[in-house]
Amino acid sequence: MSTTPNPTPAPKAAPAATKAAAAPKPAPAAVAPPPTPPQRLVSLDAYRGLTMFAMASGGINIRQVALKFPDSPAWRAVAYQFEHVAWVGCSLWDMIQPSFMFIVGVAMVYSCASRQAHGQSWGRMALHAAWRSLVLVLLGVFLRSSRVDYTNFMFEDVLTQIGLGYFFLFLLWNRHPALQFAAAVVLLAGDWALFYFYPLPPEGFDYSTVDLKADWPHLSGIAAHWDKNTNVAAAFDRRFMNLFPRPAEFVTSPGGYQTLNFIPSLATMIFGLLAGELLRSGQSAWKKFGWLVVAGFVSLGAGWALDHWGLCPLVKRIWTPSWTLFSTGWVLLALALLYAVVDIFGFRRWAFPFIVVGMNSILIYVMAELLPSWFLGRLQAHLGFGGNFFTLWGLVPEVYSPLVQGIAVLTIMWLVCYWCYRQKVFIRI
Repeated sequence: MSTTPNPTPAPKAAPAATKAAAAPKPAPAAVAPPPTPPQRLVSLDAYRGLTMFAMASGGINIRQVALKFPDSPAWRAVAYQFEHVAWVGCSLWDMIQPSFMFIVGVAMVYSCASRQAHGQSWGRMALHAAWRSLVLVLLGVFLRSSRVDYTNFMFEDVLTQIGLGYFFLFLLWNRHPALQFAAAVVLLAGDWALFYFYPLPPEGFDYSTVDLKADWPHLSGIAAHWDKNTNVAAAFDRRFMNLFPRPAEFVTSPGGYQTLNFIPSLATMIFGLLAGELLRSGQSAWKKFGWLVVAGFVSLGAGWALDHWGLCPLVKRIWTPSWTLFSTGWVLLALALLYAVVDIFGFRRWAFPFIVVGMNSILIYVMAELLPSWFLGRLQAHLGFGGNFFTLWGLVPEVYSPLVQGIAVLTIMWLVCYWCYRQKVFIRI
């Protein structure tokens, strides 16, 4: 009789707790580290400080002194550099505004990267950019109204021009460099076409109706489309400005500045955006320096060529496309030099007075617009001691007293900025 072997007993089921302990735990999901806040670009603070120092100084009244020596070629040359060119051309003083507007573009790259690193969403940053645009425009109007007894709706000064373009600049932030560059080219080409296709004044036109004197040196040929007060931007302002309440009808802007300048000057800020992206990139420091220098000479040459060949005159007051390229070239070269000296070689001590100003640029700008006369009055009242403080009680010839005034006011404004710097008080919008 055959026998069947006993079957092997089935193992007992393990307790649920044991199963859970034995099962391998899933690996935790990888969490991307937050973006690292960008390191501060010291050369940018130094450049902004130099620019604001010059803007706030009013040239420390060097031009007023120079004009007292009309027979001196040296003083005439100095006077030229400390005043805006009447129309076509460029002086040192003309480079202040493009420097400041270009720096706005560079600074936006670092500012937005810092906000992003602290967790701000694109929407929140967009709202801040829109708010900043509005505040800059309103602040510009307020400062233009500070010396008159009515609201002076003018939109051609540096703050309102930045404000009008700032939000559009933000929309281009963090985009591909090719798109940013294309946007700048389209703006400049469109601005050129807008002026070129606007009709010239008819024969026999009375130029006195647009505040031009009989001896005004009119432009000719293609360049005539960018002549003072007869161009398309001037025609736009004669309509646009009269939409706002004002004591008298608006005819022309003092100096020929126009609201539509914000279109080509937005291109200046876009070029700053491109430079900021370059400086934040992972390329070596010397490679960045090289790109800035090459771009500077190319831009400078392109702007000069447009003016030289008569295709578009070099006019800062209406921010012609040739001026945009020409001034951007100089700004790029200046930034490259400061970047090499301050950030590559590390020579920073000399820049400290300018860094103090650059970190409170809005503060010194507002002081320079509102307070110089008050500062001068207080200095004379409290330090005159019965004499003229601005000749240092006779030690300085009267002819140089404007220079003493300029230095005194600039020193006070710098000390205010220095106190704020020490207290870590920085006025920002």
